[in-house]
Amino acid sequence: MVYCDKTENILEWGSEEISIPYKSPIDNKWHRYFPDFYIKYKDSQGKVKRSLIEIKPFKQTQQPPLQEKKTKSYVYEVTQYVTNQAKWAAAEEFCKDRLWEFKVFTEKELGIK
Repeated sequence: MVYCDKTENILEWGSEEISIPYKSPIDNKWHRYFPDFYIKYKDSQGKVKRSLIEIKPFKQTQQPPLQEKKTKSYVYEVTQYVTNQAKWAAAEEFCKDRLWEFKVFTEKELGIK
């Protein structure tokens, strides 16, 4: 957040201010997804762009490997993965309709070890 406040090319930003409806594959009901950040910025060519950004651990962006034994931990990981996929598909569509970008950042993109 300090980065957003101090970066000259960021014109406006917000945290968890946009609500996107998505249908959960877990319970087949509609829910609301609040991406972590909305950012309006000038790119290197001076063009104004808008992005929605989600921050997640890299592990949660990868499909868990299939396991024979369905432990609580495994079921949780699969549930989180499919829920995230549904949220992100809805966010992609939301952004596409507005000519925005949707990005998921992990520790890899953020340079965190």
